[in-house]
Amino acid sequence: MDPLKLLRQKIDAKNLWDAEAELSRNEYLKVGGSTDTKLYYVSEGSLRIFIIDEEEEHTIRFAYEGNFVAALDSFISEQPSDLYIQALKKTRVKMIKKRKYKDFIFSNSENLKLWHVILEQLVFQQMERERDLLTSSPSERYQRVLQRSPRLFQEIPGRYIASYLRMTPETFSRIKKS
Repeated sequence: MDPLKLLRQKIDAKNLWDAEAELSRNEYLKVGGSTDTKLYYVSEGSLRIFIIDEEEEHTIRFAYEGNFVAALDSFISEQPSDLYIQALKKTRVKMIKKRKYKDFIFSNSENLKLWHVILEQLVFQQMERERDLLTSSPSERYQRVLQRSPRLFQEIPGRYIASYLRMTPETFSRIKKS
């Protein structure tokens, strides 16, 4: 079974969610400079995680229905983070506070192994992305992301995918058409 589905089912079964929230299109779940130690589950909609550098936005990740998302740096360090998390359309999330989540994860070895698998997958995904950004042409980056995450192209507007792929919207459009 998919580790993320299993994690959600386990949290559901224990009724551990602290709250639910509904975000309107373009509404922020987290803004840069704030601390956020919650883990979120996207039950509907889509989010983007980005930073702003000298007035330019750089998209780092996306989350859509069935994904967990957090400002991971802030979640781990409990310090302010430069990350923004923004709804790209009407989005519903469930949230669990870090302390409750950690108590759950450390409550038994099965939960701890599950969390370990999820973190391994996240690290692997991040390494693939870094390799793509460092060694691949824009066209190759587009093709690799299309192969890895075809759903992304159905859920996320092109301008944000272009930012994620580190290319202009015009380059993205040209590559998409070819």
